[in-house]
Amino acid sequence: MSKAPVILLASVIGCLSAVHAGYVPDACMNCICYVQSGCHMPDPICHMDGGSLSCGPFQIQQRYWEDARRKGGPLMNDWQICSASWTCSRDAVNGYMERYAVQSRLGHGPTCEDFSRIHNGGPNGFKNPATLAYWGRVKKCLGGGPELNEIGLEQNAQTKNHTKLG
Repeated sequence: MSKAPVILLASVIGCLSAVHAGYVPDACMNCICYVQSGCHMPDPICHMDGGSLSCGPFQIQQRYWEDARRKGGPLMNDWQICSASWTCSRDAVNGYMERYAVQSRLGHGPTCEDFSRIHNGGPNGFKNPATLAYWGRVKKCLGGGPELNEIGLEQNAQTKNHTKLG
């Protein structure tokens, strides 16, 4: 018997246990987190990715966080500290999507595909063909069954906010 399903489930538990309702549906948010980082809080929190510093389980960049604040509130008033918090990271993704993944921009109500492609490719990522492969990975996660998308698991030690910045 392969250990892959058990490892996959264990790696997503940290993300799932920090679930709370927001603009982005929970299953979609969880799978974006999984694709970005395996839904683990990275240590160090930030690393260089394509010439930009990306932080936290959602690999948030400073400009993304700044845009997210326009709809998501103060977001702990610090991009790296926010990125080190499960709750604030999720709030940043929701704020960013509330700004860019809206019917008036998309021409339809936002879908997980839109959220995923915008997260990956920026405000216009939903129409950039380069984001289709990213969406494919999120979509595969969504099809992973109830154990990947179930809501309401108990919070475990991995989901506690981290403040160690790298």
